[in-house]
Amino acid sequence: MAGNSNLSSSRSDKADEFYTQLTLIESELKHYKEHFKGKVVFCNCDDPFESNFFKYFAMNFNSLGLKKLIATCYATSPIVYSQLNMFGDEIVFSKEESIKKPYKIEITDVMDENQDGRVDLADVEYLLKNRKNTLTLLQGDGDFRSAECVALLKQADVVVTNPPFSLFREYMAQLMEYEKDFIIIGNQNSITYREIFPLIRDNKIWLGYKNGHFWFKVPDTYEEKKTDFKIDENGQKWRRMGNICWFTNVDIEKRHEDMTLFRTYSLDVYSKYDNYDAIEVSRTADIPCDYYGFMGVPITFMQYHNPNQFLIVGVTANGLVPDSLKIGNYKTYNNPIIDGVPKYQRVVIQRIGV
Repeated sequence: MAGNSNLSSSRSDKADEFYTQLTLIESELKHYKEHFKGKVVFCNCDDPFESNFFKYFAMNFNSLGLKKLIATCYATSPIVYSQLNMFGDEIVFSKEESIKKPYKIEITDVMDENQDGRVDLADVEYLLKNRKNTLTLLQGDGDFRSAECVALLKQADVVVTNPPFSLFREYMAQLMEYEKDFIIIGNQNSITYREIFPLIRDNKIWLGYKNGHFWFKVPDTYEEKKTDFKIDENGQKWRRMGNICWFTNVDIEKRHEDMTLFRTYSLDVYSKYDNYDAIEVSRTADIPCDYYGFMGVPITFMQYHNPNQFLIVGVTANGLVPDSLKIGNYKTYNNPIIDGVPKYQRVVIQRIGV
């Protein structure tokens, strides 16, 4: 991947730091357990002492049958090195801002170190504090685009993390360049990006299982909001984010399940757009079972898409629709128009014949 002189410029914005709850990670990754067996998992946007992605894989290292777990974090993270610092061969705990440095952790086995009959985070902490070479400092800033992290990426079989939303396009481009399997969190609106939609359309990536509004832990420096914001009893700040979903290129059972269609097509019910050769379907549940022309459906349709049932043709955002479907006053309006009234942006689909 080409170098970037501003590797950490977007990282300095603390509003780009959202830390995923363990319950959200568990509810999604339970569907991929067989895929992790014998694999090298890389969490390349994760301070291991803060990241629940690292905690999930460390606690389940043996049950998942992992070959190796790698985690890296970057120097400008608000929590990097907030709990752990290394001086030579000695590891000590510290919260000194002046000595924050990026590091990597590599684990190849997790044992019941305290012999309490189970492997948990206490055993992982013991491993990190007592085994040399498990935790090492990075020479660069730990950014996922840095040479060190790209070298680690090349070792990985699958990448699992919550990348910075502002860098989602570049993060996805890197995954595709190095042809890595991945399971990552993103904003559903990313589907409409010029760089992302062709990957969706061509069935190179798709959506995972969980989606919706979720609470994320944010740094203390995060500005308080009037809505979708809270501070818990421990003083921890939280932000609720909407339209969150999982993106993956790992084949899952969900994408091979046909959507049950209840509606039948009628000229009186389904209006045609003024500027696209397609009909408006305002709810995914209203997709007609007997219509094989082009349809505009909500972006949320992608949660249910089966590539054997529907063809993804385009998305009205950014004009990513075939020219053959653009009619009327398309040049004036990107949004679908019905009788002069603009509608929400739509994904254009077509039923595959049976």
